Amino acid sequence: MQPSSEAVTQLVKSLAAGDPAAGSALFPLMYDELRALAGSFFRNQPADHTLQPTALVHEAFVKLVQHSTLESGDRAHFMALAARVMRQVLVDHARGRSREKRGGDQRRVSLDSVDLPADGREIDVLALEEAMSRLGQLSEQKARLVELRFFGGLTEDEAADVLQISRAAASRDWRFARAWLINELWPEAARDA
Repeated sequence: MQPSSEAVTQLVKSLAAGDPAAGSALFPLMYDELRALAGSFFRNQPADHTLQPTALVHEAFVKLVQHSTLESGDRAHFMALAARVMRQVLVDHARGRSREKRGGDQRRVSLDSVDLPADGREIDVLALEEAMSRLGQLSEQKARLVELRFFGGLTEDEAADVLQISRAAASRDWRFARAWLINELWPEAARDA
């Protein structure tokens, strides 16, 4: 049974105000949703990935609570922030693995779940992070949309709600971001198109 939005919103506000007990109460209420969010990322990962969804949930939640990155908000904003923190954890993990292996064992991520690109090419998390950083300089909203769709596993409509933009704007931004990422990550594919 999903907790009420009002209960979650109140706990998020209490946590943002500095109440550590709110974090203890919020975690079990949101665990299933956070686990599903983490699981959406790992659907396209190899079975031997060294970071598992449960560990990602726990590490992201600790970062959310410890670093006071939480602002007063509702369930959707909490999940959007959780997606951002999970992204940071995954990128940090990939960078650590890359340092350990000097680039030889970077984990690859498929963007098939968000229709990018059609031929099933894969990219590594670090390449995506660098491209998203450049996209964020161009348009923070488009970068957030990619973050919510790819790392957060949200649909276009759900992401539009979190970003508080129209469905049409989300659709336009997604088409732009998708084309831009293809051009950045696979310039040869963009030339051939």
